[in-house]
Amino acid sequence: MERFRVCTDSGCDLPYEVCEEYRISPLLMRYAIDNEVFTDTMREADARAFYDKMRAGAFPQTSSVNIEDYLEFWEKRFAENDLPIVHICLGSGISGTYQNGLLAHDLFLQDHPQAKIFVVDSLGASASYGVLAIEAARLRDEGKTAEECAAWLEKNAVRANAFYTTGDLKWLYHGGRVSRTGATVARALNIWPLMALDEVGKLYVREKVRGKKQVFARILEIARETAEDPGSQTVRVCHSDCKEDAEALARELVETCGFADASISCIGSTIGTHTGPGLVTIFFLGKERPPQKK
Repeated sequence: MERFRVCTDSGCDLPYEVCEEYRISPLLMRYAIDNEVFTDTMREADARAFYDKMRAGAFPQTSSVNIEDYLEFWEKRFAENDLPIVHICLGSGISGTYQNGLLAHDLFLQDHPQAKIFVVDSLGASASYGVLAIEAARLRDEGKTAEECAAWLEKNAVRANAFYTTGDLKWLYHGGRVSRTGATVARALNIWPLMALDEVGKLYVREKVRGKKQVFARILEIARETAEDPGSQTVRVCHSDCKEDAEALARELVETCGFADASISCIGSTIGTHTGPGLVTIFFLGKERPPQKK
């Protein structure tokens, strides 16, 4: 019998079917285009349609999960049963979602003093915390308590490694991640930034590599150096509607880095709004993420 529920939000970029398989409950986040509000369904067909709109000129906007969203989501879970909840949030280095979760936690306990909810800062974005959600489900199935699971997540979140790259900096520029000059120079020189998350979950440009082939080779090199016990892991490869690139990188990760398997999925609207089409990312458990180099 399950001792607690594992919850997260759709920014984890696990396919909805994977959440069902592992019995992970996702809070579906929203985005807006021209003041019309949509829901991130965590389904690939909807993600492809989302990127088609961006290519056609749409500029989506996202917002943090608000307090009311959390309260409604948890109420539904407690209506089904009163099990403790471990809720893994989009990282505080990326969004205010985690802080809103803490505020919602205190309000929820005023009406449900018997409830146990553990709000965990994933220190991550996209499938870097999808990896953590799957690990939480594994701990649940092993019979661990919610307290033990939350403690493991807080200790190991910094081991969820994430590396991102794209050949089109248009959307990172619009989101304020790179300067206009940086985006122009990168386009002229065919620079593919190799981005990572630091130890507090902030996204930064780790290296600037010239050419897609070269940046993929560098990602493989870093994965070999960083992954711990890759033969027992499924490396997660995500993409914003550039599946062929993701498939090619996934094959190399298994063949040259020794991962047991690779899972490929599409990045949803929460992260895709800020990166646009063409982003490829990988996620796995490994050495603790270092601070940014000054």
